[in-house]
Amino acid sequence: MPTKAYILIETAVGKTHDVSDSLNKLDNVVHVDAVTGPYDIISIVSCNDLPSVGELVTNDIHTIQGIVRTVTCLSVTG
Repeated sequence: MPTKAYILIETAVGKTHDVSDSLNKLDNVVHVDAVTGPYDIISIVSCNDLPSVGELVTNDIHTIQGIVRTVTCLSVTG
């Protein structure tokens, strides 16, 4: 069963649209929403396993220009 996670993303001022576009280009990113509140974007990712989620966040998402901070929340219900 795939591992699903929600990535809460804070972006630099004025970078939400650019970051959203970059996230949508990544293979394991299932959904991207710009939102209100303490985070600017909530993204849903789906990977084969937990280590793959970590690699996606560390190697692909954290390297996107304009991302200030992320919080990864693993889905426990599927």
